[in-house]
Amino acid sequence: MNNTRKMNKTLLALAIGAVTHTAFAATVESKEDTILVQSAPGSDFKPGGDQLVPAFLDGQVANGGRMGMLGQQNAMDVPFNIISYTAKLVEDQQARTIGDVVANDAGVQPLQGYGNYAESFRIRGLKFDGDDMTFGGLSGVLPRQVVDAQMVDRIEIFKGANALMNGAASSGVGGMINLEPKHAGDVPQVKLGMDYTSDAQIGTTLDAGRRFGDSDQFGARVNLVHREGDTAVDNDRRRTTLASVGLDYKGDKFRTSVDMGYQKKTFHGGETGLNISAIDFVPSLPKNDRSYSQKWAWSDVENEFGMWRSEYDITDSWTAYTGLGAQHAHELGLYSAPKLLDASGDAIASRLDTNRISDAVSGMAGIRGNFDTGFVSHKVNVGYSAMSKEEKIAWKMSAAADNPLVNIYHPYPVAPADSTNFNGSGGNYSDPLTSGRTRTQGWLLSDTLGVLDDKLLLTLGARHQKVVIRGYNKATGNENAADGFDGSRWMPTYGLVYKPWQELSLYANHTEALQPGKTAPNTAVNYGQSTGIVHSKQNEVGVKADFGRVGGSLALFEIKMPTPTLDAVTKHYGLDAEQRNRGVELNVFGEPVLGLRMNASATWLQAELTKTNGGVNQGNDAIGVPNFYAVLGAEYDIKPVDGLTAIARVNHSGSQYANLANSKKLDSYTTLDLGVRYRLAVNNNQNQMTVRAGVENVTDENYWAGADDSGTYIYQGEPRTFKVSVGYEF
Repeated sequence: MNNTRKMNKTLLALAIGAVTHTAFAATVESKEDTILVQSAPGSDFKPGGDQLVPAFLDGQVANGGRMGMLGQQNAMDVPFNIISYTAKLVEDQQARTIGDVVANDAGVQPLQGYGNYAESFRIRGLKFDGDDMTFGGLSGVLPRQVVDAQMVDRIEIFKGANALMNGAASSGVGGMINLEPKHAGDVPQVKLGMDYTSDAQIGTTLDAGRRFGDSDQFGARVNLVHREGDTAVDNDRRRTTLASVGLDYKGDKFRTSVDMGYQKKTFHGGETGLNISAIDFVPSLPKNDRSYSQKWAWSDVENEFGMWRSEYDITDSWTAYTGLGAQHAHELGLYSAPKLLDASGDAIASRLDTNRISDAVSGMAGIRGNFDTGFVSHKVNVGYSAMSKEEKIAWKMSAAADNPLVNIYHPYPVAPADSTNFNGSGGNYSDPLTSGRTRTQGWLLSDTLGVLDDKLLLTLGARHQKVVIRGYNKATGNENAADGFDGSRWMPTYGLVYKPWQELSLYANHTEALQPGKTAPNTAVNYGQSTGIVHSKQNEVGVKADFGRVGGSLALFEIKMPTPTLDAVTKHYGLDAEQRNRGVELNVFGEPVLGLRMNASATWLQAELTKTNGGVNQGNDAIGVPNFYAVLGAEYDIKPVDGLTAIARVNHSGSQYANLANSKKLDSYTTLDLGVRYRLAVNNNQNQMTVRAGVENVTDENYWAGADDSGTYIYQGEPRTFKVSVGYEF
């Protein structure tokens, strides 16, 4: 395995060297000024394939995105809610991870993983694990836990149940996040960057790409990142290393691309949440710039990943498509989250050692086309997709009696307690055995019928989905019958779009989802067991608008999903309730006044527990879901200084509950981010340099940002953070 990793890194290094050399050469040889032309929406966009939806105006937002196997689609033409954020937004906001990007959308609530450093999300109030994001429509390919934003061209958010398009992801009933890789553009480029993040993180980046061939049919794009240092929280040190390569070919009938990469994320001493399961109140906030974790806590997550996609135009109306992706991930960590005992801040510092190896392979293939039957147009898609994932997990844990006493308000270092695998139940830590396998597969059938010159579009679709789950004893490798589940069913989807005018679309849909249930947390007596198969349903109506300079959407939806709960008495974790989320979403984006760009959104949400076991907590709010969440972002070009832009964003979250009984309540909070960027021509107008500076959480708001679904952990928001970066474009 080590030889394979060395070979992968060697191939990446060779490709990087070739691309950067030729990109620099092309820059030097070029004698003409470079003019960047922003394509207008719909200029030459052909829906259904891998071609990205054109960016809206300044290029930070795109009104559409990938709908799984149905490919890239303009939001105005489909009965679903989808929006995308571009690489330009990543640069302009100095975003480091996907969580930084989706903070621009009120429909997505950024979260932290269960007792670790992972990025998770809630979309429409339902948990979405970062590990379940798709890459070019393929699941199981992206790096685990935290994905660096430097490697992607688009961050696309599909809101709502989406099994028809994406199959059975492990989560994602409330929506899906898809990432699209960077490929070479029409103009050769080399971008070098340096950045600083308080208190002492220094980063360097490279983004280089160009096209080759007689008609520029070949392309190559390379991205490199290395960043490390202390964050704005004391004793929290992080390191990122990333290398990604995107190769593509664009012929008259055949198009193909290969994307591969390596990422390693290292965390030392950071907070992984505060365990409040032993208290019946929400504690006062400790200082937000001081870690209440221990310096000996750490985590390394290393990933190698790759993807191949292709399309072939059989005729002008019919196209065959395929995709294949794989990922290998290795997580090693020593985790420690204090378990609070009382209001004075006394807590115990537990220890959990984890060795987790994950391997996933996914693929899809199909054919799409269009034809007419009389006055009715048809756009059909028939496809098959599948994903297989194997997990090898072993752990060691400290005994409760050995855990040292700490205090979250007056942190002090303690030695870690000894850990053990509890008589073998944690498995062979040095060489974990297979602990779980998951396989999902399904057939897609869809037809979009259009009449009245496609002003009225009816989408009818169905997917036969199969989910297979197997669990194994970590010590012996024998299969555990209690952890095995099989489920399959047809899931219908239907939607309607009516466009009375070109600028307006009215839509409605019914969609469903089928996915593996969650795994019981380590606070449950059935720790590690799956809760089974979950079948969810959604109904939605809404309106979308695109007036050229301003666009947006308004949606009303209801989602019903069986949800697991942790019994307060028996500590058993199972599907004992239903969560019903009813909400309203509003998005507005564009440039209403020349030089003033905005991206605003708001979500009103009622997430209620229904059909609970014995009526316990019936009608209560779901854990961690605020009733109101809003984002207001804006940019203003400051004249007469050409190239100078001011940036601002406000995020507001309503209050939320941290337990099913609704007796623990986290207060509402509001954060303000401010920034400025200055773009200027240098080297006799041959090159461009951009200087960016920003402050996140300007007012240094101290707040509890959220709670995990079980109510075990709550998470503290980030303190005031300064960011500065300089980019040079050859």
